[in-house]
Amino acid sequence: MVDLFPLTVTGAQTSRRGRVLVGPIDLTLEGQGLTALIGPNGSGKTTLLRLLHGTARLTAGNITWACPTEAARARQAFVFQRPVMLRRSVVQNIAYPLRLRGVRRADATGRAEAWADRIGLSQMLARPATVLSGGEMQKLALARAFISGADCIFLDEPCASLDGRATREIEALLTEAKDRGTRLILATHDMGQARRLADDVIFMQAGQVAEHAPASQFFEAPRTAAARAFLKGDIVE
Repeated sequence: MVDLFPLTVTGAQTSRRGRVLVGPIDLTLEGQGLTALIGPNGSGKTTLLRLLHGTARLTAGNITWACPTEAARARQAFVFQRPVMLRRSVVQNIAYPLRLRGVRRADATGRAEAWADRIGLSQMLARPATVLSGGEMQKLALARAFISGADCIFLDEPCASLDGRATREIEALLTEAKDRGTRLILATHDMGQARRLADDVIFMQAGQVAEHAPASQFFEAPRTAAARAFLKGDIVE
């Protein structure tokens, strides 16, 4: 199988109505671990995730994967802060990516049931997905990403509205995925979560990458004054 990484970003920018939302961005991401994308509200974290994933329009620069872009897109998934639930059962929601790819219903259902068991939803297979709790919906969203065979998963604040127990369960699933070799790129406002999970950190400020470093280096000795202030809890614009 052809590698997705390294992902090379050169002068990448996205604009709307003449206003630059993010960029220019110069960045290289290697193929293992979890990257935490942090920064103040409005710094461009979500937009950068969408730009890398291909759902935000690239208006300048280049984003280059180690394989053709179309092949790279087919091997990615995106998990939203508020996941979209189809008006179907839990098992049908998990199986949906496989059905889109033409997998027979019985096979897709069997694989979905196995994933439901792995994420702790095996007792809810027939339940409408729209009535799940926030934590259960996020686990289902992760299962949909995992079942598709995604090699790279983008996550936008997946634990933002969850309680401590649900957050712990989601983080355990992310750690397991990383250990299996899935590449994770996670936007988070939770510095505790970033410290627990990240292998490297991208610090965003005003739509640009202000700092990118290994997690231990970033949290122990950030290079920029803005990052130091942000980690202290000061207001950074």
